[in-house]
Amino acid sequence: MKFIPFLAVLLAACSPASLLNATISRAGTSVTHNVAYGPDPRQTLDIYRPDGAALAPVIVFFYGGSWNSGNKAMYPFVAATLARQGNIVVVPDYRLYPQVRFPVFLQDCARAVAWTQAHLREIGGDPARVFLMGHSAGAYNAVMLALDPTYLQQAGTSRAQLAGVIGLAGPYDFLPITGADIKPIFATVADGPQSQPITYVDGHAPPLLLLAGSADTTVLPRNTLALAAKVRAHGGYVEDRIFPGVAHIGLVIAIAPVFQGKAPVLPAIEAFIHAHALPSEQLRSGARGAE
Repeated sequence: MKFIPFLAVLLAACSPASLLNATISRAGTSVTHNVAYGPDPRQTLDIYRPDGAALAPVIVFFYGGSWNSGNKAMYPFVAATLARQGNIVVVPDYRLYPQVRFPVFLQDCARAVAWTQAHLREIGGDPARVFLMGHSAGAYNAVMLALDPTYLQQAGTSRAQLAGVIGLAGPYDFLPITGADIKPIFATVADGPQSQPITYVDGHAPPLLLLAGSADTTVLPRNTLALAAKVRAHGGYVEDRIFPGVAHIGLVIAIAPVFQGKAPVLPAIEAFIHAHALPSEQLRSGARGAE
């Protein structure tokens, strides 16, 4: 499987991220930039909030970019749009290759989630409605944190404190690794199954929403279908949907108002968020089955 850096595809297939972001209204929202969740310069996050946010759903969004490119400044078109829907959106940067390899970027993502959960009262978030979300490599990050509980545990939190996880066009089952740009990122495990989210399905993960496009040739939709099938086989909760004719980048830019006609991605995300919240007894105990 070959992964293509997000910005390169966006420039070729649609428009520069800056132009797309310029179409996004910030009315009714505010943003706090560059909040540190760790000591490294890449360990910072931006927080988008709807005005007057109090006990609002919280989405931690991880961007894609083949684990070797990308930054949070490219994603107001996702974050501000979701904030205008009434969500608090946290967009972390995380360390990338060649600075780090697997699994360090997952450890960074877990640390950003732990920071968010520790500051929910401060940012106006609802502890019962914390969601992870990502696109492409970012979807891998989000889903991996939900399926393999060790990363969040090491960061001092738990997947039991997540109301759900949303994956857009994620690579969840991509062995053998054939891309020359991806192989060195996972060199610590080579083609070992420990790098694959599908390996960790156990039926105890938070609810999953997995979306993909039928025209995606960058991350094949079979990743979504295979993971959804295994989650169901283990008794877990998953919703999966393949949007006809939608390609890899088209799936995430369909969140932006000017492209929402491409596919009902935003309504699917909002319906999932509105349908899921942690019950009060689980929120108190922090337990969702075996962790």
